[in-house]
Amino acid sequence: MPKPLVRSGAVIDGYTIGECVHAGGMATLWTVTHPGIDVPLLMKIPRVSEGEDPAAIVSFEMEMMILPRLAGPHVPTCFGTGDFAHQAYAVIERISGTTLYKRLPDLPLPYDEARQFVAKVATALADLHRQSVIHHDIKPSSIMFRESGEAVLIDYGLSHHDHLPDLLQEEFRLPYGTAPYMAPERLLGVRDDPRSDLFSLGVLLYFFTTGERPFGEGETLRAMRRRLWRDPYPPRALRADYPPWLQEVVLRCLEIEPVWRYPTASQLAFDLAHPDQVKLTTRSERLKRDPLSVAWRRRFNQGVMAPRAKSDVAVQIASSPIVAVALDTAEGAPELNEALRITTERILATLPSARLACVNVLKLNRIAIDKTLDEQGSNKHIDRLVALRHWATPLKLDESRLSVHVLEAVDPATALLEFAEMNSVDHLIIGARQNSFRRTWLGSVSAKVAAEATCTVTVVRPPRMAAAKPDAGVVWG
Repeated sequence: MPKPLVRSGAVIDGYTIGECVHAGGMATLWTVTHPGIDVPLLMKIPRVSEGEDPAAIVSFEMEMMILPRLAGPHVPTCFGTGDFAHQAYAVIERISGTTLYKRLPDLPLPYDEARQFVAKVATALADLHRQSVIHHDIKPSSIMFRESGEAVLIDYGLSHHDHLPDLLQEEFRLPYGTAPYMAPERLLGVRDDPRSDLFSLGVLLYFFTTGERPFGEGETLRAMRRRLWRDPYPPRALRADYPPWLQEVVLRCLEIEPVWRYPTASQLAFDLAHPDQVKLTTRSERLKRDPLSVAWRRRFNQGVMAPRAKSDVAVQIASSPIVAVALDTAEGAPELNEALRITTERILATLPSARLACVNVLKLNRIAIDKTLDEQGSNKHIDRLVALRHWATPLKLDESRLSVHVLEAVDPATALLEFAEMNSVDHLIIGARQNSFRRTWLGSVSAKVAAEATCTVTVVRPPRMAAAKPDAGVVWG
C-alpha cells in the first residue's frame, strides 16, 4: 500500500490539507479547502498503519459507499471520496458546533430538554431509515445539531444499507458497535432491523434523563449478552419524579424483543412531540425489574429472538405510517364525516401498525377576540377533543395507535400543513366541502392542502357529491 499522503499543506485530488482536528480510534479528521467549494470542509482519513484494527478499513469502505447516497438536512453533505489504491478519504461538510458528548457533564438533563432533542434525533433517524440506512452507532458522539435546529447523524462506518453489500456482516463474526448502546438482536447477528436504532436512542434517553446507563458500562461480550434476557431498572426506580409518560416511552424503546418497540422512528418522534397523548401501560408504573423467573424463562427459551429471514427496511417503514385525518366536528356534514371514517378504516385495515392522528382546527378570528366557551358555556377545545374520540370509536383502534388534536389557527389549511410536516405524517385524509359562496371566493382548504402537502393526500367527498362527480376520491402523492 502506498505511503500515506496526509500531512498539513498536502494536496489530494484538489483538496488542500489543513490541520488535524480529531484523532479517533478508526479515523482522523482534517480541515481541507477546495477552490470550487465555498463551505467549511472536513476530510476523514481511515487508520491503516501497522497494528490498526482491520475493521477500520472495512467500516471506512462502508462509509464511502453509503455517504454519497445520503441527502437531506440530517446527514453531512458528502463532496467526494478517494479509494485505497491512492488515498482513501471522504470529504464532508464541517458542521459548526459540538456533539452531544459535550453534554455528559450536565447529566441528568431536565426532562423537557431531553425530550425535545431526542425527538429531533428520532426525526433524523426516520429520514435516514427512509433512505434504506440503519445507523447502528447511535450515541452522544454521533449526534450534532445544525444552527437551524435539525439533528445531524454522523459516522456511518458501522451502518447497514439495505441495497448495498454489508461488508461488516460478511467479514466479521463479532458485532461491532458501542457496547452500552447496542441492541440485543445485534448480538445475534441481526443488522437489517431499523428498530435497533430505536433501542440505542432509548438507551440515550434513559442516560440523559437519569444520569445512569440502563445496562451499565459492560464492554465484554458476556456482559452485553445479559440484555438478551435481563431488562434494566425502570427510570422511576432511580428518580422518584420521573414522568410516567416518559418512562412509558423509554421502556418501550428498550424492549428486548424488537416487535414490542416502536415500529418506526417517526412514531417515536410523534410521542415525544405529544407527551400528553402517550398511552400509558403497566410500563409507566413499574418500579422494579422483571422477576427473576421471567428473566430466566427468557434466557432458556430457545425460540426467543431466533434468526429470521432477511427483512426489507422500506417495507417495515411503509407498513407503519403516521396517518392523519382532518375533521370538522362543529360544522362538518354527517355524510362527509362518515365517508371520512369509511375511507380511514379501509386504509388502516391494510396497515396494522399505523398510527392515526385525528385533527380538528378551531378557527380563530383575524381581528375579533375569540371566546373559549360556546353559547352553552362549554369549553370549545375540550368539546372538540371529545368529538374526535367519539368519531374514532367505531374504528376500534388500540389507544396506543390513536391520538386526537385540536389546533387553533386563523388559517386552517396552513395549520394542517404545518401539523403534517412537523409530525412526519405520511398520509393525510381530508374531506371536500360542498359548494358554497365562501368556498368559491375564499378557496378550498382541501385543495390547498392537496396542492402543498409533502405527504400523500386523499380528498374524500360524501356519497351524494360523488354521484354527481366521477372523482369521488382523489389521491395526491
